[in-house]
Amino acid sequence: MRNNSTIILRKLLSHISKIEEYSGLFDSFENFSKNSLVIEACVFNLGQMGELVKRLDGGFTSSHPYIPWRSLYGLRNRIIHDYEGVNFSRIWEIIRDDLPDLKLRLEELLSKYENEQDGKSNDV
Repeated sequence: MRNNSTIILRKLLSHISKIEEYSGLFDSFENFSKNSLVIEACVFNLGQMGELVKRLDGGFTSSHPYIPWRSLYGLRNRIIHDYEGVNFSRIWEIIRDDLPDLKLRLEELLSKYENEQDGKSNDV
């Protein structure tokens, strides 16, 4: 795996951590929806994740189809091109229902590739 992909995976996980930190202050969509600063911070980080996904090599993403690369990029497009039409209830659902699984999958993938890179450096 190219070093660039490892860097992107780390950045994706960093954005997820920020979203978790911001949204973790709220126990419901009703409370979340009352704080425009947090909503905008979460939406921004989701958009950044889509930008990062766009930089990944097509071979890399097709090798890991269990990660919703297209959905992440599609969400980015929706955010960038139609911010006024973004459904904040859906953003809340993504944060609560989809990000925990995505985080786990990305952590596993990053760990796999970091272990492979460590093994190669030890073989010298």
